[in-house]
Amino acid sequence: MTSDHRAQVEELLADYRRSRDQLASVQRDLAGISATVTSPDGLVTATVNRSGALTGLQFADNAYRAYRPAQLAEVVLRTTEAAAAKAAEDTYRTLAPVLPADTDPAALVHGTADLTPDEIAPPPRRPPPEDDDFALRDSWMDDLGRTR
Repeated sequence: MTSDHRAQVEELLADYRRSRDQLASVQRDLAGISATVTSPDGLVTATVNRSGALTGLQFADNAYRAYRPAQLAEVVLRTTEAAAAKAAEDTYRTLAPVLPADTDPAALVHGTADLTPDEIAPPPRRPPPEDDDFALRDSWMDDLGRTR
């Protein structure tokens, strides 16, 4: 191997190590993402992880007296959704610097980065198959290979 080739290989290896170190750093940052949001009235606080899964929920002492159960549930949902949106934004901000300039971090996270709207649309629904007429059978157990 000539010294030029050796230098090129060393440069490629150094680039690979830098990229790998950067990826490890981004992975650590992503793993540490969580978001906490408190409802406007201060009675409910929700914490979620980077994927929006609820990891903590706190109620002020008077939250149960301030709301009826259905209202409290609604406040919990709205507060959790706000925390999930905040965690998603943190995820996008963490990913953006390591992505190509024209890549949308939100689309990448949602798995739609390079898909067209037609590819994302759900397939058309097919009508359900017609039911078998079980009245013509001696027993439903015949379908299981058993005999009477």
